[in-house]
Amino acid sequence: MENKKIEKRSLPYVLSYILVPALIITICWLLWSTVFTKGNMAVVIGLCIPFLCILWWMFAGRLIYSQKQKKLVRELDQRGFVRNQTFHGRGSNVVVDVEHGQVAILFFWNPFHTYVLPASRIEKAWVDDGKGGIGFMEGSSRVSFLFSIDGVRIRVNTFTSNKRWRMDSEYILTGISKADLMVEILETAKSRSN
Repeated sequence: MENKKIEKRSLPYVLSYILVPALIITICWLLWSTVFTKGNMAVVIGLCIPFLCILWWMFAGRLIYSQKQKKLVRELDQRGFVRNQTFHGRGSNVVVDVEHGQVAILFFWNPFHTYVLPASRIEKAWVDDGKGGIGFMEGSSRVSFLFSIDGVRIRVNTFTSNKRWRMDSEYILTGISKADLMVEILETAKSRSN
């Protein structure tokens, strides 16, 4: 069990993910405009390397996160962690062992650190249906379950959209039922934790 405070973001990872490719693109374009203005090297420095950096921004984060999710599952199985419920959110991965009262968490912006914690550290768990608006404009574009551990609030979306859906929409109702289930499982794990 870990007693470390949860960090949803790793500053070195975030900076390297965003700033290193930006720096590489800037250097390449400076070289392209001043030193290598013509020829094959100009094409490589001016187009190919920045294109690779853009691909890094588009796909590397998801690839790293997906590999760490697979590694998390293997490590939990080796520890004897019973995966009663697993929820893969876009920004975080929550795995609950109800039998032993444990919770494992992996964050997108901190993929190199996995947290396996006793569920007794969960202070509160609740559902946010995202309801907003009045009258015919009432609806939601995000449903999530939230829980706090040691003062750190963790939000895991069960439904997101770029438009507002009515509260009786199948999408919203499904998101709410998933969130309700996860809150119930977290509360059960907390009650069984030492």
